[in-house]
Amino acid sequence: MAVTKYRIVSGDESKIHDEPHLEGSRVTVRQLHALIEEAELRPQQVADRHGLDVGEVYEALAYYHRNPEEMRRVEARHGRAAAEAARRSSVAP
Repeated sequence: MAVTKYRIVSGDESKIHDEPHLEGSRVTVRQLHALIEEAELRPQQVADRHGLDVGEVYEALAYYHRNPEEMRRVEARHGRAAAEAARRSSVAP
């Protein structure tokens, strides 16, 4: 019988990201969600592009939907950072 090892690492447990991502990679749950549910790419296509098993892509999507509060916090943090970067880039020296 095969044993499933889940690869999602939360931002709190990570040494490389401040958000959930696939263990051993820099591919985030948020990134995979955006590619599939916003850019409307197929899960197999996304898996192929990132060298992942399609099951890992579905695992990331499941994590995104099972942890809505955490993902909202991540999205809000990234939105604030993007707004701050835009503000700073429009300020003349």
